[in-house]
Amino acid sequence: MKRLAIFVSALGSIFYPSLATAADNFISIGTGGQTGVYYIAGQSICRFVNRTTDTHHIKCNAPTSGGGVANVNGLRSHEYNFGIMQSDHQFKALNGLAPFQDHGKMNDIRAVFSLQSEVFTILAREDSEIHSFDDLKNKRVNLGNPGSGQRDTFEQILAVKNWNSDVFSLVSDLKPAEQAPAMSDNKIDAMSYFVGHPNGAIQEASTTTDTRLIAVTGPEIDALLKEKSYFTKAIIPGGMYRGNPNDTVSIGGKAVLSTNANTDPEMVYQLVKSVFTNIDRFKRLHPAFADLKETEMIKTGLTAPLHDGAVRYYKERGWM
Repeated sequence: MKRLAIFVSALGSIFYPSLATAADNFISIGTGGQTGVYYIAGQSICRFVNRTTDTHHIKCNAPTSGGGVANVNGLRSHEYNFGIMQSDHQFKALNGLAPFQDHGKMNDIRAVFSLQSEVFTILAREDSEIHSFDDLKNKRVNLGNPGSGQRDTFEQILAVKNWNSDVFSLVSDLKPAEQAPAMSDNKIDAMSYFVGHPNGAIQEASTTTDTRLIAVTGPEIDALLKEKSYFTKAIIPGGMYRGNPNDTVSIGGKAVLSTNANTDPEMVYQLVKSVFTNIDRFKRLHPAFADLKETEMIKTGLTAPLHDGAVRYYKERGWM
């Protein structure tokens, strides 16, 4: 009789949608490759959400993904409830700009908070004779996997320089975790990444191979910075990676956590609360998070309107 009661109860949860189910309270966050900061950020957010699941009945998962562009598309298709992306991708999705022009404006994309600063990074083998961005011509270069922020940013830089991929002797579309082994095996001369520092893939590549970081500067880059306000000048500090004692200048932006306007406000509120009530612990989980400041995270780098659930928490804290 007891087994029958359990079975009937289970059927009730299936056939009566008004009853809460685990799926109703499940958060999925699109991140990036396992060597990148997006993945660590998503896993860290979920760690804090899941610590208080017994209170709010929400469970969180942060799988790997193709990166920022893929996460925008994942939000659009509802594959993810949340996605981490570059601030420029949030802006482009909102306004229906490339690489999202085929889908039109994503009027329902919403910001939650910003995360670490990111830098567009070029790392070259020391024996490649690459000393500047222009030296990438006729070299074997990894532009990044389709759907990644690094690829989209690389293509924007190529456009302002009036280049196309034909200027390289070989173009690869390796995922972040595949780049360092390819450098070590001498299959590519240079790799790219739009990422927070220090980064595991850059550390691996510069440890196993003699490398140099390449500055991303010049009049075309200055024009890009002037035209695209979501990009800023950025620096990779010297001494962070083996063989690179000096600062390297490039362009950068912010990583941002985004969601859809129709995401349950309570779910957004609980996620935000879980992060900000543990912000000191969060900042210790990766060096790229060390300089995060709560009052900046709710405005800096946000290129879409804030979600109502996030606004509720920020007002409670007196930040808005």
